[in-house]
Amino acid sequence: MESDNIECISVSEAMVVDDEEVAHVPHPFLKPHGDGSGTVAGGGRSPVMSPATRVHELLECPVCTNSMYPPIHQCHNGHTLCSACKSRVHNRCPTCRQELGDIRCLALEKVAESLELPCRYFSLGCPEIFPYYSKLQHEAWCNFRPYNCPYAGSECSVVGDIPFLVAHLRDDHKVDMHIGSTFNHRYVKSNPREVENATWMLTVFHCYGQYFCLHFEAFQLGVAPVYMTFLRFMGDETEARHYSYSLEVGSSGRKLIWEGTPRSIRDSHRKVRDSHDGLIIQRNMALFFSGGDRKELKLRVTGRIWKEQQNSDPAVHIPNPCSS
Repeated sequence: MESDNIECISVSEAMVVDDEEVAHVPHPFLKPHGDGSGTVAGGGRSPVMSPATRVHELLECPVCTNSMYPPIHQCHNGHTLCSACKSRVHNRCPTCRQELGDIRCLALEKVAESLELPCRYFSLGCPEIFPYYSKLQHEAWCNFRPYNCPYAGSECSVVGDIPFLVAHLRDDHKVDMHIGSTFNHRYVKSNPREVENATWMLTVFHCYGQYFCLHFEAFQLGVAPVYMTFLRFMGDETEARHYSYSLEVGSSGRKLIWEGTPRSIRDSHRKVRDSHDGLIIQRNMALFFSGGDRKELKLRVTGRIWKEQQNSDPAVHIPNPCSS
């Protein structure tokens, strides 16, 4: 939204940190620094290679470098590759260029059955060890797997843990960062008749030791333009359920209020938006809230985030009134 005027202000308990303070005080938005010693972003040091790991390297396809699963193919000289790549190399061994044929490497498949290997995300904290053929299924849903970048304005392919992504959003996408559990979001658009899909903005909030992404956007819902704002939690769904948030927009004695649980960034921005899981404002209502001659959109969205406190009764949740 290059032509729009957007302000996002963190109020109430919010802190304002200037450059001099950053130099002396640890700050939640400082980018983590690597030391070039084999440490994964946000994770630990790579372990010493075990014999099982060396065998695991034999199970790496030389073409796609992914782990091979049955059927594992081999050429007459014993070079192996996965079944998905067999057609890609036009039935020619990528190592010796001999014709592959339909030879299965049954010995390597049997060796794989005997292996137990750590999850590929062990450096990010996963302690689990799995039989080789169960490992892939676990890794698809591992809670320690990297997160996709939550920036929705481009097809960003960056993945990483939460501290890494927070620094990436700030430094590479120039996303506004705020500290506090309350927000005051002002959206101004000079020509509200022109609405483009995914016209949006993103702000990251830090409170309760966690990070949250506040999205605000305008898009076409069928033939009608709408404005939508929603919150995503930078963490897994089970953690997201510990928090709630409210959004409010209004003017002239009228207001719309939304309360809900933030969605995890495991759910894509588009998935959350298309499920309408947030505060949706129809254009006519938005123009009414803007006042004046309704030729300019002026929306102010306020809200807060709070942490739920568990009662002894698991079905009852008590909001935590304390600020971050």
